Amino acid sequence: MAVPKGKVSKARKNKRKANWKLTAPNLVKCEKCGELMMPHRACKSCGTYNNKVVVNVE
Repeated sequence: MAVPKGKVSKARKNKRKANWKLTAPNLVKCEKCGELMMPHRACKSCGTYNNKVVVNVE
């Protein structure tokens, strides 16, 4: 059988909505050029990943 939903208080509702905040991206220095980049991705300025050239950057 169907059961009524029940009241959700403002405090309970707002606690659930409080965790939708943005976080700043984690940045590390590139080992080759020293530029800030996101970890586990190829560097946008020099095109290296794990000290190997992966992308040709002009």
